[in-house]
Amino acid sequence: MKFFLDTANLREIREVSSWGILDGVTTNPSLLAKENAPFEELVRAICEACPGPVSLECVSAQGPDIVAEARGLAKKAPNVVVKIPITLEGLRATKILAGEGIGVNMTLVFSPTQALLAAKAGARFVSPFIGRLDDISEEGMGLVEEIVRIYENYRFPTEVIVASIRHPRHVVEAALLGADICTIPFGVIEKLVGHPLTDAGIEKFLRDWAKVRA
Repeated sequence: MKFFLDTANLREIREVSSWGILDGVTTNPSLLAKENAPFEELVRAICEACPGPVSLECVSAQGPDIVAEARGLAKKAPNVVVKIPITLEGLRATKILAGEGIGVNMTLVFSPTQALLAAKAGARFVSPFIGRLDDISEEGMGLVEEIVRIYENYRFPTEVIVASIRHPRHVVEAALLGADICTIPFGVIEKLVGHPLTDAGIEKFLRDWAKVRA
């Protein structure tokens, strides 16, 4: 499984990259706005700090405008992937962009039919938002399971990015289902490494080591 970091915070990206586990970054307009930094400068720094794909979201609504905006974003760095919400106009734009070799991350996916259409249009990634489904008492991981099965049935190359992750268990469940990628907030990815028994074991080893004669 690949781990993407869901953030636009440069410190967080550099930190997780230093752990040797960072495969990509996903951003959105809300995350970028939180950083209160010049867009061009921030994007350049993120793309340099991240070893893999960096998703930048289009905000245009009509097909021709989405295509034009996506082309501009793709020119900012070789590892830029454009995020496009799943709409009819988004599908039209994705077909064109995929034909030009521009990677598309089709986002805000909440149903298996949306994911199927995204794959048929040529999206490189599809992002089901599981946490938001859980928030309204629907089963987010059930959606991931359906998408993974559909893609396996028809051998679509589109990769599944499990998004809107709320806690470490979401990562475990996504891995068990065979999802390609989890995009994870910094606070959650920190929790993946921790366990109270690990901490207790280290403390005991250090106490015992202090009793060992030199």
